[in-house]
Amino acid sequence: MPSFAAFRWNIGSLSAVVLLAALLPGCATLSPTASWNAEPAILARIHAPEFPHKDFLITDYGAVAGGTQDCTAAINQAIAVCSAADGGRVVVPKGVFLTGAIRLLSNVNLHLNDDSTLKFSPDPAKYLPLVLTRFESTECMNYSPFIYAFQQENIAITGTGTLDGSAGENVWWDWTGPGKPAGPDSRKLVAMSDQGIPPEKRIMGGAYHLRPNFIQPNRCQNVLIEGVHIRNSPMWEVNPVLCNNVIVRGLDILSLGPNNDGCDPESCKDVLIENCIFQTGDDCIAIKSGRNDDGRRIGVATDGVIIRNCSMKDGHAGVAIGSEISGGCRNVFIENCQMSSPNLERALRFKNNAQRGGLLENFFMRNVTIGQVKEAVVTIDFLYQEGANGHYQATLRNVQLENVTCQSSPRVMYVLGYPKAVIDQISFKDCTFKGVTSPELLIDAGAVLLQNTRIEPQEIPRSLSTQPNPSAP
Repeated sequence: MPSFAAFRWNIGSLSAVVLLAALLPGCATLSPTASWNAEPAILARIHAPEFPHKDFLITDYGAVAGGTQDCTAAINQAIAVCSAADGGRVVVPKGVFLTGAIRLLSNVNLHLNDDSTLKFSPDPAKYLPLVLTRFESTECMNYSPFIYAFQQENIAITGTGTLDGSAGENVWWDWTGPGKPAGPDSRKLVAMSDQGIPPEKRIMGGAYHLRPNFIQPNRCQNVLIEGVHIRNSPMWEVNPVLCNNVIVRGLDILSLGPNNDGCDPESCKDVLIENCIFQTGDDCIAIKSGRNDDGRRIGVATDGVIIRNCSMKDGHAGVAIGSEISGGCRNVFIENCQMSSPNLERALRFKNNAQRGGLLENFFMRNVTIGQVKEAVVTIDFLYQEGANGHYQATLRNVQLENVTCQSSPRVMYVLGYPKAVIDQISFKDCTFKGVTSPELLIDAGAVLLQNTRIEPQEIPRSLSTQPNPSAP
């Protein structure tokens, strides 16, 4: 497949179509195999867990407000008693409660009342013993996520209180960055995976500096995370792993640290993310399915994600897919969202490379309003990190945008593939993109369709052959 240099699309209303495939002999044309018609069946399978009407106050088990006394044991005891009694709500009353790692159990709803705060300790020792988790989508034994559940069902975190991770420039975030220890430690973990060392023998934590995620239900069924405010996370905020039937609803997430993704469903099936506010230090939503050989070993795609009525502010992307996506991803529906910030880099972002690989198909975005983004409305970067240096084919097909508008962006599309990758069946229908300042970039791309779509540069040049309009004022 030949490469294309950067170029600029025609200006104005395109009621006819533009097909790059017509320029590429043997390239597939647009024949999508899935559509919005698949969304109702996914929604029908998603339902919130229900809990008995019984409350277990953490203060009845020894928790003391004030933010200075360690309440970890009291909170976990309340959860254990609640679960053993066939479930109910474990209630955090008004006040600030200092805690370490919390372990959710089946049939427990951890509920934060108004003006309540769970403030998580900055001491890494409070997140021991090590648990089976993932760091950047590679399985290992690491510090416990702040709120963790493993092989549980019917679990929830609800309420209007605050989860405060206490992270900052000198707590957790200082582990990563140029010259910091997280880089070499992360590479060591990936090397363990490449060598086939089983996850239970990839011992991190302790002497290593791999930050825990905030909330991670791992291999769980029927998960609800609703209403709470999330602040100051060490790393990814909400990270369901290998879960089925997940609802993330009404969250207010503000955490601007490194790798502070808002919500990262990994290798999950049937996920609903709605009515959330994201202001993050990385992707607002990032869908994943495992990194490199570890993702292929597990081999579970993320399938059936619905994202609607969300607001994306600061972040690397409103919605991203990848880069740890080796298990694949399909059937993602994004609608009725608002995205805008001087610090929002892209609206829809695909990250992959020849070491990750994986099949990505059936992505749909409609009725999305974008104010401004820093790089492009849609970025497809298959040269991310390791780039073409690998043996696995990255494939992306059937991406449909409909009634998407943007007021200001350098370009609409930044599409960068490599010769063995497949990027195909990308379509825009009834879209308007204004304030474009740079040429569109498509390299090693297949079919791209624009139907009734306007791309307007910030300054519209006059063609050399255009005659002035005599009726113009």
